[in-house]
Amino acid sequence: MPHNPFKSALATGTPQIGLWMALASPYIAELVAGAGFDWLVVDSEHAPNDLRSITQTLAIMAAKPSAAVVRVPIGEDWMIKQLLDAGVQNLLVPMVESAQQAHDMVAAVRYPPHGRRGVGAMLGRASNFGRDRDYLAQADANICLLLQVESRAGLAALDDILAIDGVDGVFIGPADLAADMGFGNNVAAPEVQTTIDSALLRIRAASKTAGILTSDGNLARHYIDIGANFVGIGNDVAVLVNALAALRRNFKTD
Repeated sequence: MPHNPFKSALATGTPQIGLWMALASPYIAELVAGAGFDWLVVDSEHAPNDLRSITQTLAIMAAKPSAAVVRVPIGEDWMIKQLLDAGVQNLLVPMVESAQQAHDMVAAVRYPPHGRRGVGAMLGRASNFGRDRDYLAQADANICLLLQVESRAGLAALDDILAIDGVDGVFIGPADLAADMGFGNNVAAPEVQTTIDSALLRIRAASKTAGILTSDGNLARHYIDIGANFVGIGNDVAVLVNALAALRRNFKTD
């Protein structure tokens, strides 16, 4: 099994800068993966990716330096099992609100006797289609499990979540958190930002990876300054939409 350099880089605390990919195209993923980001999220929670498109994207990204982080739609064992067998090493699970959920996700990515992942990876990409005979022995140590906390309930359970062995990091979901706090889509509300800062500091104090996403460059630098080391600075949809709008404005005559 290939060593997971992304997991090792996160463990050093050095900021890893990335981009969300929601256009759900392996072709576009190849283009984006050549841009020099440390990591790229292949999203299947809010993007129309499925197992086949994710597998194709992983194959394309394998030749690029950017690490692939796959976000599942929900933390379900069967879904996680398929993605791990397809070769996913870095997993992002949304909407985690309790220590029990976190414990369940750790169990889902580990083989027995330490977890409940089904033993079938020798049929897929993860083990180079059975050619890597050491896969079972090395898999657990090379999976990077990142959990999204994005509600008041999740924040209330944050310390318990961070205490669970096998959770590599916690990503704070600012949009869902702002909505759950009653601020709609106003992520910039001072109350929301204070809550995010506090959460990131707690995560880093627990020696775990602290993640966040923002398209505001000043905010991104602020988060890095207080210790965030898994920082998304935009998404492919917004980059394309904004670039198209700017291009059209430059040549608008009516």
